[in-house]
Amino acid sequence: MPQNAGYNPYRYQPATDGGDTLYVSTIGRVLTLITAGKGTGQPARVLESQGCGPGCMTPAIDFASGDRGLSGEGSDIVIARDDAIYFYGPNGRGACYAYEGPKEMVNVFKNYISLVSPPASQPSTAARTGGVSDTLKRLVGRGGAPAAADDPFDVTKFTLLDTELKFVAHSERLVSSVRNVFSSWGDLFVLTFDGKLYRYHEVSLQDKLDILYARNLYILAINLAQKAGVGESKLRAIYRKYADYLYGKGDWDGSMQWYIKALGPVNEEGVSTVIRKFLDTQRIHNLIEYLEELHMHKIATSDHTTLLLNCYAKLKDIDKLEKFIKQTSGEGLMFDVDTAIAMCRQAGYYEQAVYLAQKQGDHEVVVGVMVENLNQIAAALSYIRGLEPEMAHAGLMKYARTFLKEVPVPTTDFFVEYYSGRYFPGAKITPESQANHKNETGLQSYLNASLLQQLPYMGGGGTNATNTPTNPTTGPDSATGETTVPLTLPKSYKPPRPRTAFSSFVEHPKEFIIFLERVLGDGEGGTMSEGDRVDIYTTLFEIYLQRANEEEKKEEKEKWEAKAKKIIENKQTLIDTSNVLLISHLSDFRDGTVLVREKQGLRFDIFRSCCSAGDTVGAVHALKKYGAEEPQLYLAALSYFTSSPKVLEEAGEVELQRVLKVIDEQGLMKPLEVVQTLSTNAVATVGMVKRYLGDTIERERREIQNNRKMIETYKTETEKKKAEIEDLGTKPSVFQAQRCQACGLQLDLPTVHFLCKHSFHQRCLNQVDDSVECLTCASSNQTIRTLRKAQDEVADRHDYFKMSLQDSRDKFGTISDFFGKGVMAAPPVLPK
Repeated sequence: MPQNAGYNPYRYQPATDGGDTLYVSTIGRVLTLITAGKGTGQPARVLESQGCGPGCMTPAIDFASGDRGLSGEGSDIVIARDDAIYFYGPNGRGACYAYEGPKEMVNVFKNYISLVSPPASQPSTAARTGGVSDTLKRLVGRGGAPAAADDPFDVTKFTLLDTELKFVAHSERLVSSVRNVFSSWGDLFVLTFDGKLYRYHEVSLQDKLDILYARNLYILAINLAQKAGVGESKLRAIYRKYADYLYGKGDWDGSMQWYIKALGPVNEEGVSTVIRKFLDTQRIHNLIEYLEELHMHKIATSDHTTLLLNCYAKLKDIDKLEKFIKQTSGEGLMFDVDTAIAMCRQAGYYEQAVYLAQKQGDHEVVVGVMVENLNQIAAALSYIRGLEPEMAHAGLMKYARTFLKEVPVPTTDFFVEYYSGRYFPGAKITPESQANHKNETGLQSYLNASLLQQLPYMGGGGTNATNTPTNPTTGPDSATGETTVPLTLPKSYKPPRPRTAFSSFVEHPKEFIIFLERVLGDGEGGTMSEGDRVDIYTTLFEIYLQRANEEEKKEEKEKWEAKAKKIIENKQTLIDTSNVLLISHLSDFRDGTVLVREKQGLRFDIFRSCCSAGDTVGAVHALKKYGAEEPQLYLAALSYFTSSPKVLEEAGEVELQRVLKVIDEQGLMKPLEVVQTLSTNAVATVGMVKRYLGDTIERERREIQNNRKMIETYKTETEKKKAEIEDLGTKPSVFQAQRCQACGLQLDLPTVHFLCKHSFHQRCLNQVDDSVECLTCASSNQTIRTLRKAQDEVADRHDYFKMSLQDSRDKFGTISDFFGKGVMAAPPVLPK
C-alpha cells in the first residue's frame, strides 16, 4: 500500500516454511503475508496488534554490506517505538531492547541500529496517534520543507545503538531534520533537509577501547573486545586494566578476581607487581587466592610456592596446606616439589613434607624427614626395607648410626641381610628364618615368603598351594571374589664389600660382632671373596681382644680370648700374620703371638720370646710341648735355666735334671760341652750335675769296654779269614755235597763245585760264559762289591771329605770313618 496511506511494507528473507514472507506494518498492527510456497494465496496474518509509525520499521540486515545485524535468530525486522526497539520474525516478537524517546526513523548499519529522533516540537511517528489529521500533518511536513523552529535548541537527534552490548555508540544533534539514512562504501550517510550529507565512519577497535577506558567503562570494553574476537593476550590486558582500576578504588576482592582472570603465559614482571600490591597482612587472603591460581595455571615459580606455603603457615591453615600439596594433574604435581618440601620442613609440617617426597619419589628426603624431624626411626627403617637395593643401601648407610642407636636389632638384621646378598624389598630375613631355610637360596626364601603372604588373597590356605613363582592377573578371584596380588621377582644386586659397613658400627661393638659373625657364616659357602673373609677375620680378632680387655670377669675375658684363639687356629682364616702379631702386641695378648709362631713352625721363637719376657713357666711349657720336635730347645733351656738363681728356682732342679737327661740320651751335647755351659756362671753347682757326670763317666767306661771287646772280636775274625784264604790257595778242597743247591736233586755229572762248598748241576747254573758264580752267594757277593765300589768312589772325593768334616760335630769320628773307607790309603802302584 502507498506509504502516505499509513502502510510501511517490506519484503524480507524466506520464512521457515520455505516460502517468502512479506512484512506489512500499519499504525495499528504488524502483518505477514506469504508470497511464495505453500502459503501462497492465504490472507495476511496478524503478527502483532501494535504497529509503528512510518519509517520506524526496517529489515534486520545491512543491505549495503550484506551483513546481518545483531538481531538474534528469527529476528527479520526491527521496529522502533517510543518505549523500546523490537525484533520480529515469522513466528512473532523476538528480542526487545528498552530505549525510550520519540523516534521517526530506524535503520541497520553493520552491528548498529541508527535512530532519528524528531525535535521536541514535532510529534514522533513511532507513537500511536488517535486521529488521522495529526498523521497527515506530519506526513505533509515530511513531504515539504521543515517548519521553522521557534527554539534554536529544538533540533533533530541522531543516535547509533549497539543493542547487543547495550551502549550508545554515537549520539549527535542535527540542526535540520533528517531526510534519509543509507550506507555505502562501508560508511553510514545521513542526508538532511537543508541539503547537507553527513558521513559516519566506524573507528578502529583500539580507538573504541581507548574511549571506553577514558570513561572507565571496562566491562563494556571487555564485552566489545570479546565480541570483536580479539586474542587472549589483549583480553588479559583489558582484564588487567580493569583490575588496576578496581584496586585503585579500594575494591581488593573485586580487583583480585580480575587479576586472576588476567593470568596467562608467564609474565614475571606483571605477576610480581600484583604480588607486591597484596603483600600487606590484611590482604593475605587475596594473596593466597592469587598464588593458588598461579599454581593452578602451572606458571608458579619456586618463589611463589615458598610464598604460598609461608602464607598457609602464617595463618596456620593446615587444611588448605594439605589440600594444596595433594592437588595433582595429569602430568603430576602442579608446583616445584623441592621448594615445597623445603618450606614444609622449615615451617614444621613434616608429615606434609613426607607426603610430597613420596609423591616425588625422593626416598632420601622421606627418610631424612622421618629420622631428623619426626624421630620415627623404626618407621624409617621399615620404609628403607621396601626400596630397591641401591636406594636402600644409600639410606641405610646415611643413617646407620642413628638406626643402630635406636633400633639395634632390626638394623643389624638389615645389615646382615643386605651384605649377605639376601636382601629383597619387603622380604624380611631374620636369624630364625635363616635357620629354618638354611638350605634355601635368598631368591627361594623370598619367593616362599611372598607366596605365603599372598595365600589369603588367593583364596585361602588350601593344601594344594605350591611354591612355584607365578604372575597372576590382578583382579577378583572367581571362586572367592577376593583380590589377587601379582608376584614380581626382585631385582638382583651385587652385595658391597663388608668393610664398607665397618665404620657404621662405631660405638656398637655388640652389634658389630653379630654382623661380622653372621655375614661370615653366610659367606663360607663360596659367595664371599678371599679378601673379604680376611678383612672380617682380622676385624673379629681385634674386636674379640678389645672385648676381652674390657671385661672384668675372668670367665668372660677367657671366653673372648678363646674366640680369638679359635680364629688363629683355624686354617681357613688366611689372616695376615703381621696383623695378628701387631694386634696381639697392642692388646697384650701373648697367646696370639705364640699361636702364630706355632702355626708357622717358629717353635724356637716361641721359647725365646718366653725367655725374653722372663716367663719361666711359659718356657717350661713350650719346652715340654715342642721339645720332641725341636731338640735344640733343650740346649737353649739348659742355658736359660742356669742363667740366674731366680730362673733356676722357678724352673726347679727336677726340670734341670730332665733337660740334662734328654741332652744325654739324645747326644745333643758332649759332656765336656755341658760342663763348659754350666761353668759360665755360678748358678749351677757340682751337686746338681754330680749325678749327670757320674752317669756319663759310667757310660763312657762301658762303651770303652765294649769297644775293646769288639776290637778283639774283629781281630780274631780277621785272623780266621786270613787262614781260610791261605788254605784255599795252598791246600786242596774236598766237596762232599750229594744234592744240587738249585733243584735239590741228586747230583750227577756234569757237576760244578764252588769253594764256598756249594754244588750245582751244570744245567741248573744256566750260564754259557766263563764267569760262573754261586747262585746262593751271589747276592751277598754283589753287596760286598757295591760297598767296595762306593768306598773307592768316596776315597777319590776329597772335597766330600772336607765338607763332611766341616759339618760334623764329631771330627774324630768322621776322620775314622773316612779312614776306614780308604781315603788315606796309599795309591796303588801302577805296573811299569
